[in-house]
Amino acid sequence: MNEWIVQAGLKDEQNGDDDQNNNEPPRESGQSEVNSQSKAEVQEPQTHQGKLILDATCTPADIAYPTDLSLLNRAREKLEDIIDTLHAPHKGEVKKPRDRRRQARRDYLRTAKNRKPSRAEIRKAVGRQLRYVARNLKFIEQLVHCTPLMALSRRQYRDLLVIGELYRQQREMYQSRSHRVDDRIVSIAQPDVRPIVRGKAKANVEFGAKVSISVVEGYTLMERTSWDSFNEGSTLIESVERYVERFGYYPETILADKIYRTRENLQYCKDHGIRMSGPKLGRPPKQVDREQKKMEQQDMGERNAVEGKFGEGKRIYGLGLMRTRLRQTSETVIAIQLLIMNLEKRLRLLFLLILGELFGTDFGTTVVIA
Repeated sequence: MNEWIVQAGLKDEQNGDDDQNNNEPPRESGQSEVNSQSKAEVQEPQTHQGKLILDATCTPADIAYPTDLSLLNRAREKLEDIIDTLHAPHKGEVKKPRDRRRQARRDYLRTAKNRKPSRAEIRKAVGRQLRYVARNLKFIEQLVHCTPLMALSRRQYRDLLVIGELYRQQREMYQSRSHRVDDRIVSIAQPDVRPIVRGKAKANVEFGAKVSISVVEGYTLMERTSWDSFNEGSTLIESVERYVERFGYYPETILADKIYRTRENLQYCKDHGIRMSGPKLGRPPKQVDREQKKMEQQDMGERNAVEGKFGEGKRIYGLGLMRTRLRQTSETVIAIQLLIMNLEKRLRLLFLLILGELFGTDFGTTVVIA
């Protein structure tokens, strides 16, 4: 749906440009041959047209900042509820396991309420919570022989599976004295969320889906959405091929960050006759060409359009904080926000065209040309 809206919008803008060219005053008779040649050149199919702007961002999820201690404490509390549910049918017949929840709570608060705990204190508290979680998992394994897992609700069963993987990851990091593991879980309620290292001034790490988009003539298109971190430079070739499928020709210029300027991407652009913004690889030259520097500054200014789209989506349309819980709903919300941004752009152009008809000024054509 979003691609259909973008293609229809670009087609309408091109028709507006053609109408403006058709309304130009007639030239002198001596220039008829020149005009016929120029029209013939225009009618030839173009293999390269337009500019493709690429970039990626993270759409943060609405979760508390994850720490190993808080995650283990939350996992322990959920396991205690599961133990209560499994033991309820045999209350009074079988002795309930001693999960020591009050002692575990005190141990957690002793470190959590400390404003500046040392690394040794944090490690000691994490080790204690790990042992409490392991103890509860062992009790659940014993209770399953008496009460089947069918007694659990759908959410409790899902949490039990997530906590099992969370415990494995935390134990592995605790034993290796590291803070890094593959597919690290940072939220029990949203296990699909992953830490995305962005290196921004506000937050070095963000937690949410990473989205790669492209901007064509002010319209926004989604290129890739992933819950795992990826190098956005690897999406350039796919984005260009998708551009050809959408519009039927290659872009003249690609405006992107330095991370997209890999040898593979540069060679691909060279083979297909596409100019890519940015300096050449290797050591910078001692003497910089003025025309080249002017072109780089112009490319940087035009590339800011994608940063503006990120700001518009996060400040106005809610991409700055995703409050959805499920993976599918989050991806749907991201796609819908991009669709709404494109609809708003078309409505703005329509509003300017209406103003032009009322006041006799061609506002819409001016905007399209710009």
